[in-house]
Amino acid sequence: MSDSAQSDTQGAAAYRYGAVFVLMAMLLVFVIVAPNERWSRAVGITIEGAALVVAVATSRAREDVRRASAIAVAVAAALVILGVATGVLSRGATFAIGGILAIAIPVTLVRGLLRLVLEQGVTIRAVAGALAIYLMIGMGFAWTVGFVGEIGNSPFFAQGTNGNESQWAYYSFTVLTTTGFGDLTPARPVGHAVAVIEMLVGQLYLVTVIGVLIGNFVRRRPAVGG
Repeated sequence: MSDSAQSDTQGAAAYRYGAVFVLMAMLLVFVIVAPNERWSRAVGITIEGAALVVAVATSRAREDVRRASAIAVAVAAALVILGVATGVLSRGATFAIGGILAIAIPVTLVRGLLRLVLEQGVTIRAVAGALAIYLMIGMGFAWTVGFVGEIGNSPFFAQGTNGNESQWAYYSFTVLTTTGFGDLTPARPVGHAVAVIEMLVGQLYLVTVIGVLIGNFVRRRPAVGG
């Protein structure tokens, strides 16, 4: 097989960002509807770990690097999931790991997306990856809300509670999309600041990154068909 053919084969198998997007959507729905139990936190870590494995395994240029990195991440994720499910890892440790994953997944996606766009231009996989990052922005802010609530001396929400994982995710995405139902509102100035930052990040990301990618994808389609 020639070098170009081998490169094409590797490229066709890479950048499965549609799968990452589906996993992130599943994670969001699960976190919101699942009870606040140890088993549900283990399932959440499992979904996040699977998303990171897929992102790592499909974002590297060299197949051997992709495979080794994916195996390392999978083994680490399996140990964490076992620790969460058996209670070896405390709720605080699980929370910290969730935050690490909330950072690691979008960072991995950004690196892969830049490589993908440079190599192939704007494709449907690039759009899916960008949308997956959008979902991870919301999940990252949900983690931030939980963190601020846990370290504060007073409840994060004006409703008199710090909330739980389900409420953090629900609140985060109402802020990210500037929906603002008002059933959960921040009580402290730091909460107001986090909300404003999330609103700005969410809207700017949609207008710039998603808008530019969709625009380029639509313009590119006739050329590909021709």
